[in-house]
Amino acid sequence: MCTRPQVLGLDVDSETRCRHYRSENDRIAIRFYCCGKYFPCFACHEAVGCDNTAVWPIEQFYQKAILCGSCGTELSIREYLDCASACPHCSAAFNPGCSLHQHLYFEV
Repeated sequence: MCTRPQVLGLDVDSETRCRHYRSENDRIAIRFYCCGKYFPCFACHEAVGCDNTAVWPIEQFYQKAILCGSCGTELSIREYLDCASACPHCSAAFNPGCSLHQHLYFEV
């Protein structure tokens, strides 16, 4: 059995929800380009992450950097951006509102 990556942040639950985002569909974590660690959101990274925030460059979108909080599958950035707000492995719904924050994580 594979061990899930550690997800850092504030009040993180078993499906990667945090103090800032707690709806039923808030179930992903993002591995930040700057530090290589998983956080549920940009606010958690600001609170307990590194002080050197950087976004993923387009040429790195093949990297596994999204964690499904339901099944624990790590998705590439491209898989995540193309998944229509559902995990391609377990079909768990992701919050479609996360697309409003893409610029905080990925080069757009």
